[in-house]
Amino acid sequence: MTGSPTPQRPLVDSFGRRISYLRISVTDRCDFRCVYCMAEDMTFLPKKDVLSFEEVEAIAGAFIARGTTKIRLTGGEPLVRRDIMALVRNLGGRIGNGLDELTITTNGSQLQKHAEGLFAAGVRRLNVSLDTLDAARFAQITRRGRLGDVLAGIGAAQAAGLAIKINMVAMRGVNDHEIEAMMDWAHGGGMGLTLIEGMPLGDVGIDRVDTYLPLRELHDRLARRYSFTKLDKRTGGPARYVHVAETGGTLGFITPMSHNFCESCNRVRLTATGQLYLCLGQDDQVNLRDAWRNGGAEALDAALDHAMIIKPKGHDFVLDRTRADPAVARHMSVTGG
Repeated sequence: MTGSPTPQRPLVDSFGRRISYLRISVTDRCDFRCVYCMAEDMTFLPKKDVLSFEEVEAIAGAFIARGTTKIRLTGGEPLVRRDIMALVRNLGGRIGNGLDELTITTNGSQLQKHAEGLFAAGVRRLNVSLDTLDAARFAQITRRGRLGDVLAGIGAAQAAGLAIKINMVAMRGVNDHEIEAMMDWAHGGGMGLTLIEGMPLGDVGIDRVDTYLPLRELHDRLARRYSFTKLDKRTGGPARYVHVAETGGTLGFITPMSHNFCESCNRVRLTATGQLYLCLGQDDQVNLRDAWRNGGAEALDAALDHAMIIKPKGHDFVLDRTRADPAVARHMSVTGG
């Protein structure tokens, strides 16, 4: 994979951070209702309010022209959006022409159907969200998913040539006793595993304080059993990685609560309605849909300049008994995972 040429006007925020990574939520809809992400009864966006694929491509093109080299499609569940492969193919066509990589975060439920098409479109890596290997617990966490479908999807993706990284939200009293087994399984199957702290986004109807597990605590627990070597590996996101000698695999830690990663933030998030959020844990945003619809490429470019000015230094996630309410009202599925 070759590096892209330096753009004449790269996206650099007021803290000197260059924005090279765009996460695009193509839908807020999902076929699961994971307890830490969504409420049981969700009200989704009217389809008329969602960006068309043509609008997504126009906005993505504006970012690529300003130096964005990595795009990740998210949701909700991106693969439930009708005709999603048309967008994947068109964005994949930009690889080598300003874009270095197109990746997807998925719950895996639709991978059997789309794995070969994703590879053909230029996707080479997937993040699959999977929090347990216990079928009954999986049904409880997702509220409606079937573990067998996800495991079959992962198998299909690997057969198609896609590299897989498993994302696991670590929750005290829910799945924290499964961490070692999940790591052994993932590494044994040639997959990485990244552990994620729960984040206070949206009212999901559960007590996040009780289930919150600081990953420093988990890291120390695992380090008593496994031999870790720090890695310089970076995949564009906030994870910090170690190599695990006993399994031969890679373990990542994403710690937005116990140790934020804002000083090196290189990413912004586009919602399915065209709102550009400059920080996952803040409400600062720019309406790129209106900029494009009302003023075309010139207005869109100016909106990106404004976004760089207002991008905050970092988030202020706090989760304890004195501040147990969500840090922001929107659900993770709105902003994009």
